[in-house]
Amino acid sequence: MFTLNRPETFSQEIKKSRFIALASPIADEDAAKRFIEEQSDPTATHNCWAWRMGQVYRFNDDGEPSGTAGKPILQAIDGQSLDAVVVLVIRWFGGILLGSGGLMRAYGGTAATCLRSGEKTPVIPTLATEIECGFSDLALVKSRLVAVPNLTITSETFTADGARLNLSVPLSSTDEVAKMVMDLTSGRVTVPLPDR
Repeated sequence: MFTLNRPETFSQEIKKSRFIALASPIADEDAAKRFIEEQSDPTATHNCWAWRMGQVYRFNDDGEPSGTAGKPILQAIDGQSLDAVVVLVIRWFGGILLGSGGLMRAYGGTAATCLRSGEKTPVIPTLATEIECGFSDLALVKSRLVAVPNLTITSETFTADGARLNLSVPLSSTDEVAKMVMDLTSGRVTVPLPDR
């Protein structure tokens, strides 16, 4: 799975109707709703959209015949193996009816072209966890953690004895990270992992 690196836009005219696709990476459902709300154009004839966040997705035809706009936009997202993405396709009607098939091609095609032009990054499943580390081990543990690909220290809170580190660890390296931290600190620090 991939997501977009940054927002993208694409516009085209189809039989005198103007279509503009706006796509963006999103962090959660609220970000998708906010994007749609902020980017929709009240002067347009239709503001149709779709988004996917993991297993959760939504789409909307905004007055176009059912299944001719939102669903083709979602299919454009899924067709490019994208996740954590929202796409809004705005249409200004130009006076020529496109028919159901024409609408599906127009919305789906505009969304797909917009998404194809965007730079993509792999989506890496992660596990959020927290460790408590004494001052004597902190510098070494942090330097080794930041060297792990795709691992991020999301926050660091100092305590009387050391620091509490919140980590986002790639699922593929949770066991090796837990072992590394245990070995570095001679067992003084452990990485809590969920039971598998």
